Amino acid sequence: MTRHSRTRILISLVPIIVLVALLALDVSIFGSDSILGASQVALLTAAGICIWLSLRLFKTPWKDFEKAISSNIGNVTTAIVILFLIGAISGTWTMSGVIPTLIYYGVQIISPKVFLVTACVICAVVSVMIGSSWTTIATIGVALLGIGKALGFSEGLIAGAIISGAYFGDKISPLSDTTVLSSSMNGVPLFKHIRNLMITTVPSITITLVIFLVLGFTHQGSDASQVTVYRDVLGSKFNISPWLLLVPVFTGWLIARKYPAIIVLGLSVAVAAAASIIAQPHIISEIGSKITEGSKAKVLFAGTVETIYNSVSLQTGSPEVDSLIASRGMTGMLNTVYLIICALCFGGCMNASGMLHNLASLLIPLSRRRTSLVAGTVATGTVLNGIVSDQYLSIILTGNLFQGLYSKKGYAPELLSRSIEDSATVTSPLFPWSSCGMTQATILGVATMAYAPFCFFNWISPLMSIFIAAIGFKIPSASKT
Repeated sequence: MTRHSRTRILISLVPIIVLVALLALDVSIFGSDSILGASQVALLTAAGICIWLSLRLFKTPWKDFEKAISSNIGNVTTAIVILFLIGAISGTWTMSGVIPTLIYYGVQIISPKVFLVTACVICAVVSVMIGSSWTTIATIGVALLGIGKALGFSEGLIAGAIISGAYFGDKISPLSDTTVLSSSMNGVPLFKHIRNLMITTVPSITITLVIFLVLGFTHQGSDASQVTVYRDVLGSKFNISPWLLLVPVFTGWLIARKYPAIIVLGLSVAVAAAASIIAQPHIISEIGSKITEGSKAKVLFAGTVETIYNSVSLQTGSPEVDSLIASRGMTGMLNTVYLIICALCFGGCMNASGMLHNLASLLIPLSRRRTSLVAGTVATGTVLNGIVSDQYLSIILTGNLFQGLYSKKGYAPELLSRSIEDSATVTSPLFPWSSCGMTQATILGVATMAYAPFCFFNWISPLMSIFIAAIGFKIPSASKT
């Protein structure tokens, strides 16, 4: 490495060091509230330093930064719409009684001993079927969180089980955009890519389920009286009915018909809003009467709109149940969108300046053997999630950096695509400032640092990828493809 290269790498480290220092300071001062604005300031400050250094030292044209930022934000416009619809689902599914009904029956059916395993498996199955971890977590995941809290589990542990299962499906589903992206950009047929993923994914999810099973059987849980309180309070506040389960069934039917996510979520919001007026008119009237007076129709309309766009809470007499059925609405997603945009600005600046590639080049000389090559790929995919804050960009950049090296070493492209999925896809929700981390924390109402230690699948997957490479089990070479 030349002196010039070393200098560029050291300069490229400056925005990262500043960002980490500012984020640490924010957390020490603001705690979990740092994501409400302080973290965004840290990201924009680090982006500003990146731009200043690049303009002064690398002579990067300003238009390159504008183009990179615009491209990054433009690429997530659909995701932002989906986020708002997920917020609307939170409100309509809760106030219509869908989520309370799922919790009401769930606490009576699911045994606490196997709850964590059950939650993980359910989310895995749903995510495989629909190909979206976000949608899985926003619908069935929210209901499972309520059931788990009623059974006495900590929020972080429940969220860890939900996210582990959801990202299992996101990783291997043929309907998943990350799965399609990773396979297509590396020139690997989709189902060949998925078959190769099973080599690392099956052991990872197996170990994860064993851990959750052990934790479930050692869990003391809440006594039967606490479960009874949840059931009785929900039953007295909401009109609980199996008919309300037609809303998630309808949503599942739309998914099975492979409608786009925005259409599925939009129609689900509409159906749930209608169900709220039919099944819970007293609750919608209670919400609407705080906004306006007049005819019953006007009050119901106001209440319905309020549940869609605004954060809504109800008084049940039980603080635990009150927090359980509080909804965020579309406005509850604004901080998430705010953070995502700031994170993508920082990632775009790091990419446009060339600093991202300067830092990644540190790993390439270390990737001389098979194990170090895969470990370098996994490390790059994971670190890029923390730097660019977007799993799609992490997948693309990691592939671009390592494609030539894998080809030169004689390894098949499916080894690269698998290593990328084992890292860039599954580690994305572990960073509080990333789009996935912030989204899951917002949807579930659980801080990233609270659930991250329990996302066992997301931690085990990258380690399993390195382990499989180390033992040389089914490592595809270019000559065999």
